[in-house]
Amino acid sequence: MVAPRARLRWWWYLLAVWAASCGQCGFQPEPGVKVVVPAMPTTLDWSHSDPDSWANYPVMLATQRGLTQLGPDHGVEPGLAERWERVTDGQGRDVYTFHLRRDVRWSNGAPLVARDFVVGWRRALQGRERGEMADLEGASEALALQERGAPEAEVRAALERVGVEAVDSHTLRVTLARPRSYFLARVANVYLFYPAPSADLEGKSDEEVRDYFDRPRDGRPLALGPYRVERWDRAGERVRLVHNPASAFPPRMAEGETPVPVITLMKSEIGPALYERERVDFVFVDSAAALRIHRPDDLRREPLLSTYFLAFNTEKAPLDRPEVRRALSRALDREALLAGLLPAARPSHVLLPPELPGAATTEQAARLPRYAPEQARAELAGVERPLRLVYRSGDGFVPEVAIAERVAAQLARVGVRVVLEARSDFSAEIARRSAQGPRTYDLYLRRLGADYAHPNTFFTLFEREGNHQTGWETQVGGEPLARFERLLEAGDSAPDAATAQASYVQAQEVLVGEQAVIAPLYHPDRYYRARSRLRGLDVDPFNFLALRALRLGAASDAPRAEESP
Repeated sequence: MVAPRARLRWWWYLLAVWAASCGQCGFQPEPGVKVVVPAMPTTLDWSHSDPDSWANYPVMLATQRGLTQLGPDHGVEPGLAERWERVTDGQGRDVYTFHLRRDVRWSNGAPLVARDFVVGWRRALQGRERGEMADLEGASEALALQERGAPEAEVRAALERVGVEAVDSHTLRVTLARPRSYFLARVANVYLFYPAPSADLEGKSDEEVRDYFDRPRDGRPLALGPYRVERWDRAGERVRLVHNPASAFPPRMAEGETPVPVITLMKSEIGPALYERERVDFVFVDSAAALRIHRPDDLRREPLLSTYFLAFNTEKAPLDRPEVRRALSRALDREALLAGLLPAARPSHVLLPPELPGAATTEQAARLPRYAPEQARAELAGVERPLRLVYRSGDGFVPEVAIAERVAAQLARVGVRVVLEARSDFSAEIARRSAQGPRTYDLYLRRLGADYAHPNTFFTLFEREGNHQTGWETQVGGEPLARFERLLEAGDSAPDAATAQASYVQAQEVLVGEQAVIAPLYHPDRYYRARSRLRGLDVDPFNFLALRALRLGAASDAPRAEESP
């Protein structure tokens, strides 16, 4: 046997050998800005994407660009396209002609060309979220062929017929199967619509393309945004982004400001502690409970295009009657529900956030159920059995536990008893059905966030095929839902914003007012902490980390190289 002291010397020797050969280990000094993110990307291939695409957005938004982009008011502005025309052809299809900027280059200096969109969108139609491309003319055929396992040659031929065409190197023609008023907002934010570097990808095998995205090296994958990926360390859960001087979209610099040369995105379970020790420069505050205890001076807030709501199981008595659901909505004092829970709150009785283009006006919103406790008490006099309210367990940036408790207390004041149940399997629970058929819950709490700046993104959850689990497709033989979907189609197909807004407002009145399938409660905000020397580092309205405008303050405030956590 080896003596204890000898064993100790042996372990110190192994540790020294390991440290000497470690190379770029977690404890090596790294320059630049360090950002803690909730999750690492699942892929760098923005065309093929992944069902967990939310985790990929920080990298994609920092490195790529869309045909359009959003302005400060969330309105659509030129992006990679400097201008476009929209016409409706003889078959009732929307045809967009995009004129690409001629000064845009990939990070290797190659110009952006229309062929890059053709290659990227065809790849997206074969990716893991290909259904997102269904609005393109011919997409339904290509998707159906893939679903039935058609031969590759048939699929390839169908993809060539899809409505995306390079007219010339800087002109792109896009044909939609039918008019879609949300299209320009979607291509600004949904990264499946970003172009792909066709010169790099065409001619490569599937394995070579996977390697291109999975193993960043030699300046690949190429980028259009102000950063490109230099390294993706899966084991260490880090992504290293470096400044892209070739980008046509550099952040605007004020006097004394400079670009950030390196950004390290990292996942850590102890992000707040690392921030306190000045080992990282940005961290989300994902605990609503913590916000009630400690509100540091560097705490920042981003209003989200998002709505937190109470949903009703419309198939179970007494909630199968819309007058009962409306009364429950009137029983809720939104201001009191949120009072003191967060540094700031935006209580609301409407689904569409007021900052969203196409949202209801103040006069239109006034037609939806509002706080009226005495009226609610009278209308709820016949509700005798307890109602079961289900919500997600665990702490997050939405104070779910406190809101659930206050909802129960407010409904008790109008004579309705509520039983609370926190569930870690929330999605499965609200979908669970009883032996008699209807779902087992009575009420649930849930947050809905926009994917793009358009009313359509708030309504798709509540369509017949949406994952709303409210059962309202069974109400009055399905007539209210059918009318709701007709209004959505009218808004989606509208030729102008004013016509679209009128249809979407009516759809909201059916969902929230007439049928009261849900009772909106508030529009959540996201909180985070960031060093004062960082300018332009924040969270966008879609709840994604925004790095596009990041720059450093004056030289005296510049970050120093420091030991990595």
